[in-house]
Amino acid sequence: MGGRPLELVVRDTAADPERAAAAVEELAGLGVAAVAGEYHSVVARAAAARADALGLPFLCSSAVLDALTEQPTQHVARLAPPQSRGWQRYADFLLGAGHRRIAVAAQPSVYWTSGTRILRDHLAPRGGTVIELDMSALTPTAVCDALVDHGATALLLLVGHPEPAVPIVKSVRRDQRLADIMLGAPAGQPEFAEWAALLGDDGAAIPFLRYLPERLTPLGTRVDTALREQLAAAPSFVAFEGYDTIAVLAEALRSHGTDRARTAASWPRVAVEGTRGRIRFSRTPGISVWQWAGTPIQVVDRDPTAPDRFRILQAG
Repeated sequence: MGGRPLELVVRDTAADPERAAAAVEELAGLGVAAVAGEYHSVVARAAAARADALGLPFLCSSAVLDALTEQPTQHVARLAPPQSRGWQRYADFLLGAGHRRIAVAAQPSVYWTSGTRILRDHLAPRGGTVIELDMSALTPTAVCDALVDHGATALLLLVGHPEPAVPIVKSVRRDQRLADIMLGAPAGQPEFAEWAALLGDDGAAIPFLRYLPERLTPLGTRVDTALREQLAAAPSFVAFEGYDTIAVLAEALRSHGTDRARTAASWPRVAVEGTRGRIRFSRTPGISVWQWAGTPIQVVDRDPTAPDRFRILQAG
């Protein structure tokens, strides 16, 4: 860039908040210009907090927790939409499909607790009810019994993948009492190839959120083609989040240099044509970081007639 080589230094957080904070600390000590990435929201929050404390620019690719940092910060920007925006959209999809009694099978986690609250707050004024099923106390078979007892018409999987998500899906699919219940996974577990490999036809028709437009930009189309050739499969939406992360960082460093303070100050001035649209960061009410407000959101599922193909159920 500008005649100078860039070095990409990679550290694996292993989905662990403490390892994420330690990785940011290490990278800062190595003199990196900025940090980027992270898929898991709780882990990203730990990384963002440490980066902010060190004055290190952090571009978050995929994590969605609204409260990515405790206090407003100039150092952190995010490409993924806030959880409240995406999950409210998902709640509207549920209502549009006629679901008013919605059960959530949830594990203890800040992320799942936040998601449950967003769903309840959005559904309650519109006649919807959220029934919480504590997966730290229930087996998949007990979940089926609880769904029958509560008269739920939809079950949302707010749990880890593959355990216990896969056993829950298998139990529900095999319970004749629940033949008409809708399974959902707003966090996006069915996006990944492992889901289809483990569940086959049982993993289809489970709506989830993904962050793609109905049509990719010209850049996105080229990236899609290149990734398909490398992967021998269709890339997930997370791949496009990753590419856009690199595109944004490259523009920030190209335009403003490698000084950390200047890079952080550039977030509101960045304008980049990404794979999914034009990326600009702004302040969003209730969000503590610089936010791309135009992230596209879809509700999709795997087509029951061809589980390797995705159907767009709602877009916007």
